Amino acid sequence: MVYLILALLAIWLILAIIGAVIRGLFWLTLLAGVLFIVTALWARWRSRPRT
Repeated sequence: MVYLILALLAIWLILAIIGAVIRGLFWLTLLAGVLFIVTALWARWRSRPRT
């Protein structure tokens, strides 16, 4: 599961960089940024110990 989360974070980061470099793809930067944050929060929520 950790590898899946790391792979998703890497993909979102790469898409954000591509969107920032290519001027017409600003929407890609926003989408990748949102997906990166959602994935990071989801991973954080899943890694919390259950009480």
